[in-house]
Amino acid sequence: MKRIGTLLAAVVFLFSCKEKGEKQEIAAGSSFGEINTVSLVIDDLLWNSEIGDTLRKKWAAPVDGLPQEEPLFTLNQYPTKIFEGMVKKNRNIIIIKKGKSNTFAHKINRYASPQQLFYITAHSTEELLKLVEQKAAEITKIIKAAEITENQKRILKTPASDQLIQDKFRIKMALRSNYSYELVANKFLWIRRELATGYNSLLLYEVPISAIEKNNTIINNILNVRDSIGKKFIHGSVGKTWMITERAYSPYFLQTQIDHKMAFETKGTWQLKNDFMAGPFINYAIKDIKNNRYLILDGFTYNPSKSKRDLIFELEAMMKSVVFIP
Repeated sequence: MKRIGTLLAAVVFLFSCKEKGEKQEIAAGSSFGEINTVSLVIDDLLWNSEIGDTLRKKWAAPVDGLPQEEPLFTLNQYPTKIFEGMVKKNRNIIIIKKGKSNTFAHKINRYASPQQLFYITAHSTEELLKLVEQKAAEITKIIKAAEITENQKRILKTPASDQLIQDKFRIKMALRSNYSYELVANKFLWIRRELATGYNSLLLYEVPISAIEKNNTIINNILNVRDSIGKKFIHGSVGKTWMITERAYSPYFLQTQIDHKMAFETKGTWQLKNDFMAGPFINYAIKDIKNNRYLILDGFTYNPSKSKRDLIFELEAMMKSVVFIP
């Protein structure tokens, strides 16, 4: 219980950190909604105009790194006249309307908790479009961070033991209860969740810092290490098949932080060599200077002909919950 309490406290702390100028308000009752769902409160006339087209392009755009197009968020539109009752209890709400002045506001927990509420108001269509363009990236960043926190909180309600992870890698991690250890080897773990039509997998392993930073080709080094691990541990049901990274399209690559440590995030597509299985992956290489290593967290999904967005997002939430043990 102490371990779970520590992780949950960390999650609550992260969620409580707010952008400068945001207003924290007292709310009654809990919010609700599926992960990655956003309620857009906007009248039908605007929704069916250029404004609505722009909103869909911003918040229903395809997610990076998925083999099929899936929207960044699931959007539910409500006219302003029915913005009452349970609609106000939704976790993520964006209100767009015309008014006397051009304003943008971000409120937290106004009608329920947790809740992210955004107001975009302008006196003309042109000014509304301008405000949306200016604030869309900021809104997306805030909602995604809040959804990661919400996902972690849900995972910690019914967690699986991470003791084996602690013993092997000196980290703590929020691990959902329906994941089990598929393969345990020296400095390597394969953790897997069975789905009705596939599976969700999480790999943990480590390599020396030099293995990632040699020759100044970090992304290629990460992918080469990933492919070597796939060849060693992740095989298909027939001979001479193993997991590799799809190289036909350049993976999405950026620098980030996990537990205050520099990390590289890579998103792309995996496939089985000499086979037809494939799916999306998300990889974090976390630099651990103290132990002269990169800790690698690699999540991948196989769920043919089904949605993969929230499965990858679940893996991302678990990986971003990592806390290094001193």
